[in-house]
Amino acid sequence: MIGTSNLVLVLLGLVLAQPAAGQQPKERATLKGHKDWVLTVAISAEGRWVASASRDKTVRLWDATHGKETAVLRGHTESVHAVAFSPDGKTLATGSGTFDKHRGWLDGEIKLWEVATGREKKTLHGHRQVVLSLAFSPDGRSLASGAADDLVKLWDVTTGQETATFRGHREADGARNDVWCVLFSPDGKSLAVAGTGQMFQLWDVKAGKTRHTLKNPGGNVDSVCFSSDGRTLASEGDDATIRLWDVASGKEQAAFKKLEYSVLAVAISPDSRTLVSGGGDSPIRVWDLASGKEKATLPGHRSSVVALAFSSDGRTMVSGSLDGTVKLWDVPATREPEK
Repeated sequence: MIGTSNLVLVLLGLVLAQPAAGQQPKERATLKGHKDWVLTVAISAEGRWVASASRDKTVRLWDATHGKETAVLRGHTESVHAVAFSPDGKTLATGSGTFDKHRGWLDGEIKLWEVATGREKKTLHGHRQVVLSLAFSPDGRSLASGAADDLVKLWDVTTGQETATFRGHREADGARNDVWCVLFSPDGKSLAVAGTGQMFQLWDVKAGKTRHTLKNPGGNVDSVCFSSDGRTLASEGDDATIRLWDVASGKEQAAFKKLEYSVLAVAISPDSRTLVSGGGDSPIRVWDLASGKEKATLPGHRSSVVALAFSSDGRTMVSGSLDGTVKLWDVPATREPEK
């Protein structure tokens, strides 16, 4: 998902700031409760709530300030692969599927929950297979979902009605792919769609058409993230490389060095200065986004890190791992370089 440091810096339009000497994210708390792999995590915009989903079929809500579990959401009958908070932090969307050992996947289901009470509000049906990714639009009115049926759907959050279906996450030969990741750009005009196969897309949400098709040489893409200004998209591939893309042109701009292990999750800090990655090895790697240089390695998890997210103020990072834990990290404030 990234030398070309001057080029990237110009593209992002940044004045680079650095943490004070020796300062790197520090572990605040380890959240334990899941009985199996943690598959995904999310943090509400203001940083108050964390949600984690697991192969144990539960979703857990945590108070991010105190590191305490506040609710266990039960209702899914299979592993929960997707969680997303609405921009106001009041609603949580979760995605899973219904499986029958004789008939296979019968339904991909999305549930909407009231965060304050843990009450289930509604269930959305439309996907034919397990739902793997969810994302709210920046205005909170729409929810995007991606599933193993090769479809991306848009939903009206208020009514629960499906408003659009995007068909097109396929290889050049027409082979169907699972959709592992959907993500709105910060302005809500584009939707990144990624998953199995080398091709992934940027969609024009209003027109319902592909804006760019990006070819990732590393194969499957598990995770993508936008810079806060929406100009840059980061992705990871099975070749253990992190790549940066120019959103306007759809062109690859830079690639971080090839790692020893596959990369499974990426996240860009809200100030667009730092990228963090997790993967087949247990440490979280911290990168300087402009130069592509690795700044730090954060140990802590005992197994692969598969999910990462920042609070909107950039002061809290959350990570989820196949070791069954969720970790909260304090991210130091940056200072402007001396002139």
